[in-house]
Amino acid sequence: MEQTTHRRITIVLQAILFAGAVAAVWEQQWLNAVVTVGIMVITMVPLFLKKGLHVFIPPEFELLAIGFIFASLFLGEVRGYYARFWWWDIALHTASGFLLGIVGFLLVHVLNEMKEIDIHMKPGFVAFFAFLFAVGMGAIWEIFEFGADHFLGTTMQKEMLGDPSGLTDTMFDLIVDTLGALIISVLGYGYLKTSGNTSFLERWIRAFIDSNPQLFRRRQKP
Repeated sequence: MEQTTHRRITIVLQAILFAGAVAAVWEQQWLNAVVTVGIMVITMVPLFLKKGLHVFIPPEFELLAIGFIFASLFLGEVRGYYARFWWWDIALHTASGFLLGIVGFLLVHVLNEMKEIDIHMKPGFVAFFAFLFAVGMGAIWEIFEFGADHFLGTTMQKEMLGDPSGLTDTMFDLIVDTLGALIISVLGYGYLKTSGNTSFLERWIRAFIDSNPQLFRRRQKP
């Protein structure tokens, strides 16, 4: 029942994106149309992973990722929510810290458990990698925003607290990215140390592992 609800919400978001693309074409807003179609393609990545690489993404992960993409790129950039709501950028960057922390944690956890790679990293290192991965990706995104504003004439870096240069916006984004990544890293560390199921992250990690047993078969020792 819960999985069905997640998938239905995902379909609704994708339908809204499709309607937005059609409306943009009708209004001859070609850039918005192209961006919206690109967002739709990104939301199809979990399906491509499942069909092409046989990696199953649990509905919770899929909904979280698609919801973030919808809120940040479609509502934020295409619909102008960043300008309409001062807190939208902060909320989305905090969420990106959570999301990237989960991705980083799962990435190194998969490598840690793959049978083809005979290594075993301690929980502290796995959590530290997830933290650095999320913070690093957040920094790369800020570089992208800076480059887009200066070379493409966009306004991805927002004026904040009277600072038109975008520096304050960048620093606030990096700070909330870091806080989100830190929370996820701590929760992930707790999962590895206790193998419990007391937090949402632990339940999601367990769902991913159970759904993709082929990624977590450690190599047998001779």
